[in-house]
Amino acid sequence: MKILTLDLGHEMFANCYLLVDEKTGEAAIVDPAWYVDEFNGILEKNNAKLKYILLTHGHFDHIFGVHGLKGATGAKVVIHFKDSEHLIDPKKSLAEGNMPDPQIPVTADILIKEGDVLTLGDEEIKAMSTPGHTMGSVCYIIESEKTIISGDTLFCMTAGRTDFPDGSDELMVKSLKRLIALDGDYRVLPGHNRETTLESERKRNWYIRRMVK
Repeated sequence: MKILTLDLGHEMFANCYLLVDEKTGEAAIVDPAWYVDEFNGILEKNNAKLKYILLTHGHFDHIFGVHGLKGATGAKVVIHFKDSEHLIDPKKSLAEGNMPDPQIPVTADILIKEGDVLTLGDEEIKAMSTPGHTMGSVCYIIESEKTIISGDTLFCMTAGRTDFPDGSDELMVKSLKRLIALDGDYRVLPGHNRETTLESERKRNWYIRRMVK
């Protein structure tokens, strides 16, 4: 599977990733925080047909481009069922008061839960429920690539905030313990800042080191 980081030109928004099964061209875009016309060109360049818009959670800085991208491609919007209302409620998404433009509501096509598996060709993407940042936060695990797309759960050297209305420090600790208990090492593609590895975070992440003492 080809995995690319897309530059949307807005540093305040989340990292956006393109996943492409190179055999079939089926693709997913993860966390389109902003819609840009370049999406179509990016898909064409990579011989990709967008099947899914995967969301790690429902905050505005991860979802604000969903409406435009779905309208342009017809791809199915995928989000954990506990965060689905964020797509229609700017208070829950935190867009209200933080964005100059109104949030355009969009309805999820697929509501996922712990352990659900999505496919791009023969490639599997497994959802791990990792509440803490939001109740419906998920990590997407691609075992064939030993890769975790961690959203705002796990970052390089730290973890996601838990002080938002639907956040929980207790649940974040449980979610991080599940992640670091995975067997072996993984490439970690977070929602913000630079990529890392799971083994590095087991050793160097201040939040994880604090919680396992």
